[in-house]
Amino acid sequence: MCGFAGEIRFDGAAADVAGVARMAEVLAPRGPDSQGLVQHGACAVAHRRLEILDLSAHAQQPMVDRELGLTLVFNGCVYNFRALRGELESMGYRFVSSGDSEVVLKAFHAWGESCVDRLQGMFAFAVHERDSGRLTLVRDRFGIKPLYLAEVAGGLRFASTLPALLAGADGAIDTSIDVDALNHYMSWHAVVPAPRTILRGVRKLPAASLMRVSPDGRRETHRWWSLEVAEDAALARQGEREREDLVEAALRTAVERRMVADVPVGVLLSGGVDSSLIVALLAEAGQQGLATFSIGFDAAGGEAGDEFAYSDLVASRFATDHHRIHVPTAELMDALPGTIGAMHEPMVSYDNVAFYLLSREVARHTKVVQSGQGADEVFAGYHWYDKLAATPPAQAVQAYRAAFFDRTPAQMEAILAPGARGTGDASQDFVERHFAALARSTPVEKALHLDTTVMLVDDPVKRVDAMTMAWGLEARVPFLDHELVELAGRLPAADKLRDGGKGVLKAIARRLLPRAVVDRPKGYFPVPILKYIDGPVLAMIRETLATRAARERGLFDRAEVDRLLAEPASHLTPLRGSMLWQVALLELWLQHHGI
Repeated sequence: MCGFAGEIRFDGAAADVAGVARMAEVLAPRGPDSQGLVQHGACAVAHRRLEILDLSAHAQQPMVDRELGLTLVFNGCVYNFRALRGELESMGYRFVSSGDSEVVLKAFHAWGESCVDRLQGMFAFAVHERDSGRLTLVRDRFGIKPLYLAEVAGGLRFASTLPALLAGADGAIDTSIDVDALNHYMSWHAVVPAPRTILRGVRKLPAASLMRVSPDGRRETHRWWSLEVAEDAALARQGEREREDLVEAALRTAVERRMVADVPVGVLLSGGVDSSLIVALLAEAGQQGLATFSIGFDAAGGEAGDEFAYSDLVASRFATDHHRIHVPTAELMDALPGTIGAMHEPMVSYDNVAFYLLSREVARHTKVVQSGQGADEVFAGYHWYDKLAATPPAQAVQAYRAAFFDRTPAQMEAILAPGARGTGDASQDFVERHFAALARSTPVEKALHLDTTVMLVDDPVKRVDAMTMAWGLEARVPFLDHELVELAGRLPAADKLRDGGKGVLKAIARRLLPRAVVDRPKGYFPVPILKYIDGPVLAMIRETLATRAARERGLFDRAEVDRLLAEPASHLTPLRGSMLWQVALLELWLQHHGI
Protein backbone atom coordinates (compact mmCIF):
# COMPACT_ATOMS: atom_id res chain seq x y z
CA MET A 1 0.00 0.00 0.00
CA CYS A 2 1.49 3.24 -1.05
CA GLY A 3 0.83 6.54 -2.80
CA PHE A 4 1.94 7.90 -6.15
CA ALA A 5 1.74 11.09 -8.18
CA GLY A 6 2.79 12.26 -11.60
CA GLU A 7 2.45 14.59 -14.53
CA ILE A 8 2.43 14.13 -18.29
CA ARG A 9 2.89 17.12 -20.61
CA PHE A 10 1.35 17.57 -24.04
CA ASP A 11 3.00 20.88 -25.02
CA GLY A 12 6.56 19.74 -25.63
CA ALA A 13 7.78 20.93 -22.21
CA ALA A 14 9.50 18.74 -19.66
CA ALA A 15 7.39 17.49 -16.74
CA ASP A 16 7.45 19.70 -13.65
CA VAL A 17 9.62 17.65 -11.31
CA ALA A 18 9.28 20.14 -8.45
CA GLY A 19 5.48 20.04 -8.66
CA VAL A 20 5.46 16.24 -8.68
CA ALA A 21 7.78 16.22 -5.66
CA ARG A 22 5.39 18.49 -3.75
CA MET A 23 2.53 16.10 -4.48
CA ALA A 24 4.60 13.16 -3.27
CA GLU A 25 5.41 14.95 -0.02
CA VAL A 26 1.69 15.16 0.82
CA LEU A 27 1.50 11.39 0.23
CA ALA A 28 4.25 10.65 2.77
CA PRO A 29 1.87 9.19 5.42
CA ARG A 30 0.67 6.61 2.86
CA GLY A 31 4.23 5.47 2.26
CA PRO A 32 6.54 6.32 5.17
CA ASP A 33 9.20 3.71 4.42
CA SER A 34 10.85 5.01 1.25
CA GLN A 35 10.40 7.33 -1.72
CA GLY A 36 11.47 7.83 -5.31
CA LEU A 37 10.95 10.07 -8.33
CA VAL A 38 11.90 9.66 -11.98
CA GLN A 39 11.43 11.80 -15.06
CA HIS A 40 11.41 10.75 -18.70
CA GLY A 41 11.01 13.96 -20.65
CA ALA A 42 7.33 14.87 -20.72
CA CYS A 43 6.41 12.45 -17.93
CA ALA A 44 7.49 12.37 -14.29
CA VAL A 45 6.23 10.04 -11.56
CA ALA A 46 6.89 9.86 -7.83
CA HIS A 47 6.15 7.17 -5.27
CA ARG A 48 5.90 6.78 -1.50
CA ARG A 49 6.27 3.21 -0.30
CA LEU A 50 4.79 1.22 2.56
CA GLU A 51 6.86 -1.96 2.72
CA ILE A 52 4.63 -5.05 2.96
CA LEU A 53 5.76 -7.39 0.17
CA ASP A 54 9.49 -7.77 -0.55
CA LEU A 55 10.95 -5.43 2.04
CA SER A 56 14.19 -5.06 0.08
CA ALA A 57 15.37 -2.21 -2.15
CA HIS A 58 14.70 -4.42 -5.19
CA ALA A 59 10.99 -3.51 -4.91
CA GLN A 60 11.53 0.25 -4.77
CA GLN A 61 9.36 2.48 -6.92
CA PRO A 62 9.06 4.10 -9.37
CA MET A 63 10.03 0.78 -10.94
CA VAL A 64 11.91 1.26 -14.21
CA ASP A 65 12.52 -1.67 -16.56
CA ARG A 66 14.90 -0.35 -19.20
CA GLU A 67 14.84 -3.59 -21.16
CA LEU A 68 11.06 -3.44 -21.54
CA GLY A 69 10.91 0.35 -21.75
CA LEU A 70 8.32 0.67 -18.96
CA THR A 71 8.07 2.74 -15.79
CA LEU A 72 5.51 1.76 -13.13
CA VAL A 73 4.07 3.36 -10.01
CA PHE A 74 1.69 1.09 -8.14
CA ASN A 75 -0.55 1.34 -5.07
CA GLY A 76 -2.31 -1.66 -3.55
CA CYS A 77 -1.79 -5.41 -3.43
CA VAL A 78 -2.27 -8.16 -6.04
CA TYR A 79 -2.98 -11.29 -4.04
CA ASN A 80 -2.36 -13.80 -6.84
CA PHE A 81 0.96 -12.29 -7.87
CA ARG A 82 2.91 -15.50 -7.22
CA ALA A 83 0.76 -17.50 -9.64
CA LEU A 84 1.06 -14.75 -12.25
CA ARG A 85 4.80 -14.64 -11.75
CA GLY A 86 4.99 -18.35 -12.48
CA GLU A 87 3.13 -17.82 -15.76
CA LEU A 88 5.39 -14.95 -16.72
CA GLU A 89 8.55 -16.88 -15.88
CA SER A 90 7.37 -19.70 -18.13
CA MET A 91 7.15 -17.08 -20.90
CA GLY A 92 10.79 -16.09 -20.34
CA TYR A 93 10.44 -13.05 -18.08
CA ARG A 94 13.12 -12.59 -15.42
CA PHE A 95 12.55 -10.98 -12.01
CA VAL A 96 14.85 -9.14 -9.62
CA SER A 97 12.29 -8.62 -6.82
CA SER A 98 9.92 -10.97 -4.97
CA GLY A 99 6.86 -8.72 -4.60
CA ASP A 100 3.79 -7.89 -6.66
CA SER A 101 4.82 -4.58 -8.28
CA GLU A 102 7.28 -6.11 -10.72
CA VAL A 103 4.70 -8.76 -11.59
CA VAL A 104 2.22 -6.01 -12.56
CA LEU A 105 4.87 -4.28 -14.70
CA LYS A 106 5.80 -7.44 -16.60
CA ALA A 107 2.16 -8.54 -16.86
CA PHE A 108 1.43 -5.24 -18.58
CA HIS A 109 4.23 -5.91 -21.05
CA ALA A 110 3.14 -9.50 -21.66
CA TRP A 111 -0.62 -9.07 -21.94
CA GLY A 112 -1.09 -5.35 -22.50
CA GLU A 113 -4.13 -3.64 -21.04
CA SER A 114 -5.93 -6.98 -20.68
CA CYS A 115 -3.53 -7.86 -17.86
CA VAL A 116 -6.00 -6.21 -15.47
CA ASP A 117 -8.45 -9.08 -15.98
CA ARG A 118 -5.92 -11.43 -14.36
CA LEU A 119 -5.27 -9.33 -11.25
CA GLN A 120 -6.98 -10.34 -8.00
CA GLY A 121 -6.81 -7.57 -5.46
CA MET A 122 -6.95 -3.83 -4.90
CA PHE A 123 -4.84 -1.51 -6.98
CA ALA A 124 -4.32 1.72 -8.81
CA PHE A 125 -1.31 2.10 -11.06
CA ALA A 126 0.25 4.15 -13.82
CA VAL A 127 2.51 2.76 -16.57
CA HIS A 128 4.53 5.00 -18.86
CA GLU A 129 5.86 3.55 -22.11
CA ARG A 130 9.23 4.95 -23.14
CA ASP A 131 8.96 4.27 -26.86
CA SER A 132 5.38 5.43 -27.50
CA GLY A 133 5.23 8.07 -24.76
CA ARG A 134 1.81 6.72 -23.79
CA LEU A 135 0.58 6.70 -20.19
CA THR A 136 -1.94 4.15 -18.89
CA LEU A 137 -3.88 4.75 -15.66
CA VAL A 138 -5.83 1.91 -14.03
CA ARG A 139 -8.13 1.53 -11.02
CA ASP A 140 -9.36 -1.72 -9.42
CA ARG A 141 -12.84 -3.20 -9.73
CA PHE A 142 -14.29 -1.55 -6.61
CA GLY A 143 -12.16 1.58 -6.49
CA ILE A 144 -10.56 0.43 -3.25
CA LYS A 145 -7.46 2.35 -4.26
CA PRO A 146 -8.05 5.99 -5.25
CA LEU A 147 -6.78 7.85 -8.31
CA TYR A 148 -7.45 11.57 -8.87
CA LEU A 149 -6.85 13.61 -12.03
CA ALA A 150 -6.50 17.31 -12.79
CA GLU A 151 -6.06 19.25 -16.01
CA VAL A 152 -3.26 21.82 -15.90
CA ALA A 153 -2.14 24.13 -18.70
CA GLY A 154 -0.43 21.88 -21.24
CA GLY A 155 -0.73 18.67 -19.28
CA LEU A 156 -2.44 16.26 -16.90
CA ARG A 157 -1.60 15.54 -13.28
CA PHE A 158 -2.60 12.49 -11.27
CA ALA A 159 -2.24 11.42 -7.65
CA SER A 160 -3.50 8.98 -5.05
CA THR A 161 -5.31 11.74 -3.15
CA LEU A 162 -7.06 14.97 -4.04
CA PRO A 163 -5.08 17.05 -1.49
CA ALA A 164 -1.85 15.88 -3.12
CA LEU A 165 -3.01 17.31 -6.46
CA LEU A 166 -3.74 20.64 -4.82
CA ALA A 167 -0.30 20.76 -3.21
CA GLY A 168 1.45 20.42 -6.53
CA ALA A 169 -0.74 22.81 -8.45
CA ASP A 170 0.41 26.29 -7.40
CA GLY A 171 -3.07 27.60 -8.17
CA ALA A 172 -3.22 25.96 -11.59
CA ILE A 173 -6.28 23.83 -10.73
CA ASP A 174 -9.83 25.17 -10.80
CA THR A 175 -10.99 24.81 -7.19
CA SER A 176 -14.45 26.31 -7.66
CA ILE A 177 -17.34 24.16 -6.44
CA ASP A 178 -18.95 21.77 -8.93
CA VAL A 179 -22.63 22.49 -8.28
CA ASP A 180 -23.79 19.07 -9.53
CA ALA A 181 -21.28 17.43 -7.18
CA LEU A 182 -22.62 19.65 -4.39
CA ASN A 183 -26.11 18.35 -5.20
CA HIS A 184 -24.81 14.79 -4.77
CA TYR A 185 -22.97 15.66 -1.57
CA MET A 186 -25.97 17.31 0.09
CA SER A 187 -28.58 14.79 -1.02
CA TRP A 188 -26.78 11.45 -1.21
CA HIS A 189 -24.96 11.10 2.10
CA ALA A 190 -21.86 12.87 0.69
CA VAL A 191 -21.56 10.35 -2.15
CA VAL A 192 -20.19 12.10 -5.25
CA PRO A 193 -20.08 9.52 -8.05
CA ALA A 194 -17.01 9.36 -10.28
CA PRO A 195 -15.74 11.04 -12.31
CA ARG A 196 -16.89 14.13 -10.38
CA THR A 197 -15.45 15.51 -7.16
CA ILE A 198 -16.65 18.50 -5.17
CA LEU A 199 -14.09 20.64 -7.07
CA ARG A 200 -14.72 21.54 -10.69
CA GLY A 201 -11.08 21.11 -11.70
CA VAL A 202 -10.47 17.67 -10.13
CA ARG A 203 -11.86 14.37 -11.36
CA LYS A 204 -11.35 10.77 -10.31
CA LEU A 205 -10.89 7.73 -12.49
CA PRO A 206 -14.00 5.57 -11.99
CA ALA A 207 -13.63 2.15 -10.42
CA ALA A 208 -12.85 -0.69 -12.84
CA SER A 209 -11.68 1.83 -15.42
CA LEU A 210 -8.60 2.23 -17.59
CA MET A 211 -7.51 5.51 -19.16
CA ARG A 212 -5.10 5.60 -22.08
CA VAL A 213 -3.33 8.97 -22.41
CA SER A 214 -1.51 9.73 -25.66
CA PRO A 215 1.50 12.10 -25.85
CA ASP A 216 -0.64 14.63 -27.73
CA GLY A 217 -3.22 14.74 -24.95
CA ARG A 218 -5.88 12.48 -26.44
CA ARG A 219 -7.57 10.31 -23.84
CA GLU A 220 -9.64 7.16 -24.07
CA THR A 221 -11.32 5.64 -21.02
CA HIS A 222 -13.12 2.34 -20.83
CA ARG A 223 -14.60 0.19 -18.08
CA TRP A 224 -12.73 -3.12 -18.00
CA TRP A 225 -14.99 -5.02 -15.56
CA SER A 226 -18.67 -4.88 -14.71
CA LEU A 227 -20.91 -6.51 -12.13
CA GLU A 228 -24.29 -8.10 -12.69
CA VAL A 229 -26.73 -8.36 -9.80
CA ALA A 230 -29.55 -10.58 -11.03
CA GLU A 231 -30.72 -13.99 -9.86
CA ASP A 232 -29.15 -16.95 -11.64
CA ALA A 233 -31.93 -19.45 -12.28
CA ALA A 234 -29.61 -22.46 -12.16
CA LEU A 235 -28.11 -21.34 -8.85
CA ALA A 236 -31.59 -20.69 -7.44
CA ARG A 237 -32.56 -24.31 -8.18
CA GLN A 238 -29.82 -25.58 -5.90
CA GLY A 239 -30.57 -26.15 -2.24
CA GLU A 240 -30.27 -23.30 0.25
CA ARG A 241 -27.49 -25.07 2.15
CA GLU A 242 -25.61 -25.68 -1.11
CA ARG A 243 -25.65 -21.96 -1.83
CA GLU A 244 -24.49 -21.21 1.70
CA ASP A 245 -21.59 -23.60 1.23
CA LEU A 246 -20.60 -21.89 -2.01
CA VAL A 247 -20.57 -18.50 -0.26
CA GLU A 248 -18.60 -19.87 2.68
CA ALA A 249 -15.99 -21.40 0.38
CA ALA A 250 -15.65 -18.16 -1.59
CA LEU A 251 -15.36 -16.10 1.59
CA ARG A 252 -12.81 -18.49 3.03
CA THR A 253 -10.73 -18.11 -0.15
CA ALA A 254 -11.09 -14.32 -0.04
CA VAL A 255 -9.88 -14.15 3.56
CA GLU A 256 -6.95 -16.50 2.96
CA ARG A 257 -5.87 -14.55 -0.14
CA ARG A 258 -5.58 -11.41 1.96
CA MET A 259 -3.04 -12.95 4.32
CA VAL A 260 -0.27 -12.70 1.70
CA ALA A 261 2.38 -10.41 3.20
CA ASP A 262 5.94 -10.32 4.46
CA VAL A 263 4.71 -8.67 7.68
CA PRO A 264 2.00 -9.78 10.18
CA VAL A 265 -1.66 -9.25 9.21
CA GLY A 266 -4.23 -8.33 11.88
CA VAL A 267 -8.02 -7.84 11.90
CA LEU A 268 -10.16 -4.80 12.82
CA LEU A 269 -12.70 -6.58 15.05
CA SER A 270 -15.83 -4.53 15.69
CA GLY A 271 -17.72 -7.43 17.22
CA GLY A 272 -20.23 -7.52 14.38
CA VAL A 273 -20.90 -10.51 12.14
CA ASP A 274 -18.64 -9.40 9.27
CA SER A 275 -15.34 -8.84 11.07
CA SER A 276 -16.04 -11.74 13.44
CA LEU A 277 -16.46 -14.08 10.46
CA ILE A 278 -13.04 -13.02 9.18
CA VAL A 279 -11.48 -13.94 12.54
CA ALA A 280 -13.31 -17.28 12.65
CA LEU A 281 -12.25 -18.29 9.15
CA LEU A 282 -8.63 -17.33 9.78
CA ALA A 283 -8.64 -19.34 13.00
CA GLU A 284 -10.09 -22.34 11.17
CA ALA A 285 -7.33 -21.97 8.57
CA GLY A 286 -4.78 -22.40 11.35
CA GLN A 287 -3.76 -18.79 11.89
CA GLN A 288 -1.98 -18.55 15.26
CA GLY A 289 -1.42 -15.42 17.35
CA LEU A 290 -3.78 -13.33 15.23
CA ALA A 291 -3.82 -9.71 16.41
CA THR A 292 -7.30 -8.18 16.67
CA PHE A 293 -8.22 -4.57 17.45
CA SER A 294 -11.42 -2.93 18.77
CA ILE A 295 -12.17 0.70 19.61
CA GLY A 296 -14.60 2.34 22.01
CA PHE A 297 -15.55 5.80 23.27
CA ASP A 298 -17.18 7.39 26.29
CA ALA A 299 -20.95 6.91 26.52
CA ALA A 300 -23.21 9.85 25.65
CA GLY A 301 -26.93 10.53 25.46
CA GLY A 302 -27.63 7.30 27.33
CA GLU A 303 -25.95 5.33 24.53
CA ALA A 304 -22.95 3.05 25.06
CA GLY A 305 -19.78 4.18 23.34
CA ASP A 306 -18.30 0.75 22.68
CA GLU A 307 -19.17 -2.79 21.66
CA PHE A 308 -16.39 -4.51 23.58
CA ALA A 309 -18.77 -7.13 24.98
CA TYR A 310 -19.11 -8.67 21.51
CA SER A 311 -15.53 -8.28 20.32
CA ASP A 312 -14.33 -9.80 23.60
CA LEU A 313 -16.53 -12.86 22.98
CA VAL A 314 -14.95 -13.43 19.57
CA ALA A 315 -11.41 -12.76 20.76
CA SER A 316 -11.87 -15.21 23.60
CA ARG A 317 -13.43 -17.92 21.41
CA PHE A 318 -10.53 -17.83 18.94
CA ALA A 319 -7.71 -16.94 21.36
CA THR A 320 -6.58 -13.87 19.46
CA ASP A 321 -4.02 -11.35 20.65
CA HIS A 322 -6.72 -8.80 21.35
CA HIS A 323 -6.25 -5.06 21.81
CA ARG A 324 -9.05 -2.94 23.34
CA ILE A 325 -8.58 0.73 22.51
CA HIS A 326 -10.63 3.23 24.53
CA VAL A 327 -10.59 6.84 23.35
CA PRO A 328 -11.85 9.55 25.74
CA THR A 329 -14.03 12.34 24.37
CA ALA A 330 -11.26 14.93 24.69
CA GLU A 331 -9.12 12.92 22.25
CA LEU A 332 -11.95 12.83 19.73
CA MET A 333 -12.07 16.62 19.65
CA ASP A 334 -8.30 16.82 19.29
CA ALA A 335 -8.39 14.31 16.41
CA LEU A 336 -11.05 16.07 14.33
CA PRO A 337 -8.66 18.41 12.45
CA GLY A 338 -6.38 15.50 11.54
CA THR A 339 -9.36 13.42 10.49
CA ILE A 340 -10.67 16.15 8.21
CA GLY A 341 -7.21 16.73 6.77
CA ALA A 342 -6.92 13.03 5.93
CA MET A 343 -10.13 12.98 3.88
CA HIS A 344 -9.58 12.68 0.12
CA GLU A 345 -12.95 14.41 -0.27
CA PRO A 346 -15.49 15.64 2.32
CA MET A 347 -16.96 12.57 4.07
CA VAL A 348 -19.72 13.05 6.64
CA SER A 349 -19.96 9.62 8.30
CA TYR A 350 -19.35 9.82 12.03
CA ASP A 351 -17.01 6.87 12.04
CA ASN A 352 -14.30 8.67 10.08
CA VAL A 353 -12.78 9.87 13.34
CA ALA A 354 -13.18 6.40 14.84
CA PHE A 355 -11.27 4.81 11.95
CA TYR A 356 -8.67 7.57 12.13
CA LEU A 357 -7.96 6.98 15.82
CA LEU A 358 -8.22 3.21 15.53
CA SER A 359 -5.73 3.26 12.66
CA ARG A 360 -3.34 5.41 14.68
CA GLU A 361 -3.25 2.81 17.44
CA VAL A 362 -3.21 -0.25 15.18
CA ALA A 363 -0.30 1.14 13.13
CA ARG A 364 1.83 0.90 16.29
CA HIS A 365 1.43 -2.87 16.14
CA THR A 366 1.18 -3.85 12.47
CA LYS A 367 1.12 -2.53 8.90
CA VAL A 368 -1.73 -4.65 7.52
CA VAL A 369 -5.24 -5.53 8.69
CA GLN A 370 -8.33 -7.14 7.28
CA SER A 371 -11.63 -5.32 7.69
CA GLY A 372 -15.31 -6.18 7.18
CA GLN A 373 -16.32 -3.29 4.90
CA GLY A 374 -18.56 -4.15 1.96
CA ALA A 375 -20.65 -6.93 3.46
CA ASP A 376 -23.71 -4.74 4.00
CA GLU A 377 -23.79 -3.54 0.40
CA VAL A 378 -23.01 -6.91 -1.17
CA PHE A 379 -25.23 -9.06 1.09
CA ALA A 380 -28.13 -6.63 1.77
CA GLY A 381 -27.38 -5.66 5.35
CA TYR A 382 -29.22 -2.32 5.34
CA HIS A 383 -32.85 -1.78 6.27
CA TRP A 384 -33.97 -0.24 2.96
CA TYR A 385 -33.32 -3.38 0.91
CA ASP A 386 -36.29 -5.20 2.39
CA LYS A 387 -38.55 -2.25 1.50
CA LEU A 388 -37.26 -2.23 -2.07
CA ALA A 389 -37.96 -5.94 -2.42
CA ALA A 390 -41.66 -5.14 -2.12
CA THR A 391 -41.54 -2.10 -4.41
CA PRO A 392 -43.08 -2.16 -7.92
CA PRO A 393 -40.45 -1.47 -10.61
CA ALA A 394 -42.03 1.86 -11.58
CA GLN A 395 -41.55 3.14 -8.02
CA ALA A 396 -38.01 1.84 -7.48
CA VAL A 397 -36.17 5.16 -7.84
CA GLN A 398 -38.50 7.01 -5.50
CA ALA A 399 -38.36 4.19 -2.95
CA TYR A 400 -34.56 4.26 -3.03
CA ARG A 401 -34.53 8.02 -2.66
CA ALA A 402 -36.94 7.94 0.27
CA ALA A 403 -34.78 5.42 2.10
CA PHE A 404 -31.30 6.73 1.42
CA PHE A 405 -31.27 10.35 0.28
CA ASP A 406 -30.60 12.96 2.95
CA ARG A 407 -32.96 15.67 1.73
CA THR A 408 -36.13 16.12 -0.25
CA PRO A 409 -36.07 18.51 -3.24
CA ALA A 410 -37.74 21.15 -1.06
CA GLN A 411 -35.08 20.77 1.64
CA MET A 412 -32.36 21.02 -0.98
CA GLU A 413 -33.82 24.27 -2.25
CA ALA A 414 -34.01 25.59 1.31
CA ILE A 415 -30.39 24.87 2.27
CA LEU A 416 -28.57 25.80 -0.96
CA ALA A 417 -28.08 29.41 -1.95
CA PRO A 418 -29.57 30.21 -5.41
CA GLY A 419 -26.15 30.25 -7.12
CA ALA A 420 -25.25 26.82 -5.75
CA ARG A 421 -28.35 24.91 -6.84
CA GLY A 422 -27.37 24.06 -10.38
CA THR A 423 -29.99 22.91 -12.84
CA GLY A 424 -32.19 19.90 -12.27
CA ASP A 425 -31.53 17.17 -9.69
CA ALA A 426 -28.18 15.52 -10.41
CA SER A 427 -28.60 12.70 -7.86
CA GLN A 428 -32.14 11.81 -8.93
CA ASP A 429 -31.02 11.77 -12.57
CA PHE A 430 -28.04 9.58 -11.75
CA VAL A 431 -30.13 6.96 -9.95
CA GLU A 432 -32.70 6.94 -12.74
CA ARG A 433 -30.01 6.32 -15.37
CA HIS A 434 -28.38 3.61 -13.29
CA PHE A 435 -31.61 1.75 -12.59
CA ALA A 436 -32.76 2.03 -16.23
CA ALA A 437 -29.56 0.36 -17.44
CA LEU A 438 -30.19 -2.79 -15.33
CA ALA A 439 -32.93 -4.36 -17.39
CA ARG A 440 -32.66 -7.89 -15.90
CA SER A 441 -32.64 -6.80 -12.27
CA THR A 442 -35.48 -6.37 -9.79
CA PRO A 443 -35.74 -3.13 -7.77
CA VAL A 444 -33.83 -4.57 -4.82
CA GLU A 445 -31.15 -5.97 -7.14
CA LYS A 446 -30.82 -2.56 -8.78
CA ALA A 447 -30.32 -0.97 -5.37
CA LEU A 448 -27.70 -3.58 -4.44
CA HIS A 449 -25.88 -2.96 -7.72
CA LEU A 450 -25.92 0.81 -7.23
CA ASP A 451 -24.74 0.59 -3.65
CA THR A 452 -21.97 -1.91 -4.43
CA THR A 453 -20.57 -0.15 -7.49
CA VAL A 454 -21.17 3.52 -6.59
CA MET A 455 -22.16 4.25 -2.99
CA LEU A 456 -19.71 1.75 -1.51
CA VAL A 457 -16.84 3.15 -3.60
CA ASP A 458 -17.45 6.76 -2.62
CA ASP A 459 -18.37 6.33 1.02
CA PRO A 460 -17.24 3.30 3.08
CA VAL A 461 -14.34 2.19 0.87
CA LYS A 462 -12.99 5.71 0.41
CA ARG A 463 -13.33 6.33 4.15
CA VAL A 464 -11.37 3.25 5.12
CA ASP A 465 -8.56 3.95 2.65
CA ALA A 466 -8.22 7.58 3.76
CA MET A 467 -8.27 6.96 7.50
CA THR A 468 -6.03 3.89 7.57
CA MET A 469 -3.49 5.27 5.12
CA ALA A 470 -3.23 8.48 7.13
CA TRP A 471 -1.17 6.32 9.50
CA GLY A 472 0.57 4.06 6.99
CA LEU A 473 -1.81 1.16 7.62
CA GLU A 474 -3.05 -1.07 4.81
CA ALA A 475 -6.67 -2.28 5.09
CA ARG A 476 -7.75 -5.30 3.06
CA VAL A 477 -11.44 -6.01 2.48
CA PRO A 478 -12.25 -9.68 1.76
CA PHE A 479 -15.98 -9.01 1.28
CA LEU A 480 -14.95 -7.14 -1.88
CA ASP A 481 -13.14 -10.08 -3.41
CA HIS A 482 -14.56 -9.85 -6.92
CA GLU A 483 -15.29 -13.58 -7.21
CA LEU A 484 -17.24 -13.49 -3.94
CA VAL A 485 -19.16 -10.37 -5.05
CA GLU A 486 -19.97 -11.93 -8.43
CA LEU A 487 -21.33 -15.01 -6.65
CA ALA A 488 -23.40 -12.85 -4.30
CA GLY A 489 -24.85 -11.01 -7.31
CA ARG A 490 -26.13 -14.30 -8.73
CA LEU A 491 -27.84 -15.43 -5.51
CA PRO A 492 -31.61 -15.18 -5.09
CA ALA A 493 -32.35 -11.91 -3.30
CA ALA A 494 -34.14 -13.86 -0.57
CA ASP A 495 -30.83 -15.46 0.49
CA LYS A 496 -29.53 -12.01 1.32
CA LEU A 497 -32.72 -10.41 2.67
CA ARG A 498 -33.78 -13.08 5.15
CA ASP A 499 -33.05 -12.85 8.85
CA GLY A 500 -33.12 -9.04 8.81
CA GLY A 501 -30.46 -8.84 6.07
CA LYS A 502 -27.24 -10.72 5.29
CA GLY A 503 -29.18 -13.94 5.83
CA VAL A 504 -26.67 -16.18 4.06
CA LEU A 505 -23.77 -14.72 6.06
CA LYS A 506 -25.65 -15.12 9.33
CA ALA A 507 -26.41 -18.76 8.51
CA ILE A 508 -22.68 -19.38 7.99
CA ALA A 509 -21.82 -17.37 11.10
CA ARG A 510 -24.12 -19.43 13.32
CA ARG A 511 -21.97 -22.46 12.58
CA LEU A 512 -18.77 -20.63 13.51
CA LEU A 513 -19.47 -17.83 16.01
CA PRO A 514 -21.10 -17.35 19.43
CA ARG A 515 -24.84 -16.90 18.93
CA ALA A 516 -24.82 -13.64 20.90
CA VAL A 517 -22.64 -12.09 18.20
CA VAL A 518 -24.86 -13.25 15.34
CA ASP A 519 -28.23 -12.45 16.92
CA ARG A 520 -27.34 -9.02 18.29
CA PRO A 521 -28.92 -5.83 16.88
CA LYS A 522 -26.99 -4.30 14.01
CA GLY A 523 -24.28 -1.99 15.33
CA TYR A 524 -22.20 0.88 14.00
CA PHE A 525 -19.11 2.65 15.26
CA PRO A 526 -20.71 4.81 17.98
CA VAL A 527 -19.17 8.30 18.01
CA PRO A 528 -21.34 10.16 20.53
CA ILE A 529 -19.92 13.69 20.20
CA LEU A 530 -20.82 13.80 16.51
CA LYS A 531 -24.15 12.05 16.81
CA TYR A 532 -25.25 14.42 19.58
CA ILE A 533 -23.75 17.73 18.40
CA ASP A 534 -23.31 19.96 21.40
CA GLY A 535 -20.66 21.58 23.53
CA PRO A 536 -17.22 21.97 21.93
CA VAL A 537 -18.26 20.48 18.58
CA LEU A 538 -21.17 22.89 18.25
CA ALA A 539 -18.89 25.78 19.22
CA MET A 540 -16.40 24.75 16.55
CA ILE A 541 -19.16 24.56 13.95
CA ARG A 542 -20.54 27.98 14.87
CA GLU A 543 -17.10 29.52 14.59
CA THR A 544 -16.38 27.88 11.23
CA LEU A 545 -19.67 28.84 9.61
CA ALA A 546 -19.29 32.42 10.85
CA THR A 547 -15.90 32.93 9.18
CA ARG A 548 -15.47 35.32 6.32
CA ALA A 549 -14.45 32.42 4.05
CA ALA A 550 -17.72 30.59 4.70
CA ARG A 551 -19.86 33.69 4.20
CA GLU A 552 -18.12 34.77 1.01
CA ARG A 553 -18.33 31.27 -0.43
CA GLY A 554 -22.09 31.66 -0.44
CA LEU A 555 -23.02 27.99 -0.82
CA PHE A 556 -25.74 27.89 1.82
CA ASP A 557 -28.78 29.95 2.75
CA ARG A 558 -27.84 31.78 5.96
CA ALA A 559 -31.31 31.69 7.46
CA GLU A 560 -31.47 27.90 7.00
CA VAL A 561 -27.99 27.48 8.48
CA ASP A 562 -29.05 29.53 11.51
CA ARG A 563 -32.11 27.28 11.89
CA LEU A 564 -29.85 24.20 11.94
CA LEU A 565 -27.51 25.82 14.44
CA ALA A 566 -30.40 26.64 16.77
CA GLU A 567 -31.55 23.02 17.09
CA PRO A 568 -28.96 20.58 15.71
CA ALA A 569 -30.63 17.49 17.19
CA SER A 570 -33.95 18.31 15.49
CA HIS A 571 -32.62 18.18 11.95
CA LEU A 572 -31.59 14.65 11.02
CA THR A 573 -31.50 12.80 7.71
CA PRO A 574 -33.45 9.56 7.12
CA LEU A 575 -30.25 7.70 8.06
CA ARG A 576 -30.08 9.66 11.35
CA GLY A 577 -27.20 11.83 10.25
CA SER A 578 -26.89 15.46 11.29
CA MET A 579 -27.85 17.95 8.59
CA LEU A 580 -25.75 20.55 10.42
CA TRP A 581 -22.65 18.35 10.46
CA GLN A 582 -23.00 17.83 6.71
CA VAL A 583 -22.94 21.59 6.08
CA ALA A 584 -20.13 22.20 8.57
CA LEU A 585 -17.94 19.33 7.40
CA LEU A 586 -17.84 20.65 3.84
CA GLU A 587 -16.73 24.08 5.03
CA LEU A 588 -14.21 22.58 7.48
CA TRP A 589 -12.68 20.50 4.69
CA LEU A 590 -12.52 23.40 2.24
CA GLN A 591 -10.87 25.64 4.81
CA HIS A 592 -8.42 22.96 5.93
CA HIS A 593 -7.12 22.67 2.37
CA GLY A 594 -7.05 26.42 1.79
CA ILE A 595 -9.81 26.37 -0.84
